[in-house]
Parts: sequence; structure tokens; C-alpha cells
Amino acid sequence: MTSELTEKSQIDSKVDTVKQITKIVQSIRFGSVEIVIHDGKIVQVERKEKLRFDTKNN
Repeated sequence: MTSELTEKSQIDSKVDTVKQITKIVQSIRFGSVEIVIHDGKIVQVERKEKLRFDTKNN
């Protein structure tokens, strides 16, 4: 039973990570998302966002 709980916990953690990355991607209009992986596991997500201004009307 303990291994089943551990496996469920790992799956829940992966689902949460995917949800967080999806939310970040959906919230960026211009920019990039970098996912850092060590030993096959996501350890860091970096978000870079650019703000663009319409200079044609100024």
C-alpha cells in the first residue's frame, strides 16, 4: 500500500508541474519558457517575458 501512495504522490506532483508550466505558457504573450532538467527530472522553470510597445502611433 505504501508504494501505491508513493506512486500516486509522484503522479500528482508531475500533474501539478505540467499544470504550472501550462499556466505560465498561457500567460505569456511574447517571451519564452525554459525548462531545466537534471537526471530526467524537471528542477527549474524560467520565464522570460517581453513587453512590446506600438511605436508607430507615437
